[in-house]
Amino acid sequence: MNKKHKAYLKLNIMSLFFVVVSFISITLAWFAYSGLARVQTEVNVKAWYIDFKQGDTSVSNDIVISLSEIYPGMETISEKINIQNMGDSDAEIKYEIVSARIFDEELDVSNLEDGLINDKLSQQYPFHINVGLSDYHAEAKNGTSEFEVSVSWPLEALNDELDSIWGNAAYSFQQQEENKKLADPNYEIRSALKIVISVTAEQYLENNESPDPLYKLGNPVLYDVVNNQACSQISDTCLKTYVIDTNNKLGDGNVTLLPSLYRTYETGEFSNYNTILNNITNDWQVSTRSLTVEDLLKIISTDVVNSKIISPNLSDVIIGNLNYQNRLNTIINDTINRNGYFIFNNQRFNDLSSTKCYWLDSEYGSEKAFAFEKIDDTTSQIYGNEKTNSCSVIPVIIVAKANLK
Repeated sequence: MNKKHKAYLKLNIMSLFFVVVSFISITLAWFAYSGLARVQTEVNVKAWYIDFKQGDTSVSNDIVISLSEIYPGMETISEKINIQNMGDSDAEIKYEIVSARIFDEELDVSNLEDGLINDKLSQQYPFHINVGLSDYHAEAKNGTSEFEVSVSWPLEALNDELDSIWGNAAYSFQQQEENKKLADPNYEIRSALKIVISVTAEQYLENNESPDPLYKLGNPVLYDVVNNQACSQISDTCLKTYVIDTNNKLGDGNVTLLPSLYRTYETGEFSNYNTILNNITNDWQVSTRSLTVEDLLKIISTDVVNSKIISPNLSDVIIGNLNYQNRLNTIINDTINRNGYFIFNNQRFNDLSSTKCYWLDSEYGSEKAFAFEKIDDTTSQIYGNEKTNSCSVIPVIIVAKANLK
């Protein structure tokens, strides 16, 4: 490939179209229901008002984000839409990738296996398009969520061949579009990539697949691990914990909790992990298990901008979507093979931020195991730590929702 094309591949214009359909509007909509609270029949009306903002500006139903160029080594470009439910009913927030075109390739989204389109855009090209939703449920009267998209093209030395193939394809596409324009002045040059995303805010209806508003990711829960029941005041047995399920649903019988890192926990070498874990939970009457690297990656990958893979001599890579098939294990193994580690933002995941190191029950080769701790005030890392070093151990708690009522 021509060196100048590889160093700086200009793909003309990429547009990400966020098509906000049906229930999403900055105008007022109304839902009526029959109320029979008194003898006579009267109709009560609930306001349905979802406000979408980009920065401080309310945005319309069609949100267009245009990029003038995309190329290997570019800085990550991201946009965030703040969603606020100002109506009288709870809302369930969803998004769906409706269509996607990469150069001349139209992806048949309707026939793709569930989750594959997200994986393809996030993981299967040298450039990465990642979409994230911070909350699937927005309470009435000021509930919020954040819809965020990031676009990046890391310059990875191990992907030289892939960069060259797609760089050549990008250059050819650009030339073809310019030639069409020369032949027909009325021709509108297409963007190199076009993604159409449908975001919906629907009236929240309780069913087994609905997100459970009581157990959102990061929600605090006080739980007595000896009496195996909810509690109201922190003590030696009443622990402050945080939900680590990324999308707990009403139909789920259990919720997964991580105790606060600000307690004092026993420390030791990785070889003593199970012994230490048993010592901590010996008197507990609640179900527990070890904390793994898979647990943390599922959580931090929900941040599509700041959660990254760091590898020596390679560009930083956004972790991205991990939900499809064996993608999670593939990312872990690739990171180990490259002697890499993961980073995440302390402010976004404050309950996972600690100045002490904590072991994860996951090996990082023969001499190391995964651990996590702060790097600085902004960033924490999940990394391979020598097994002979000393870190704390913390259990994961599995609680029946029936015990929390």
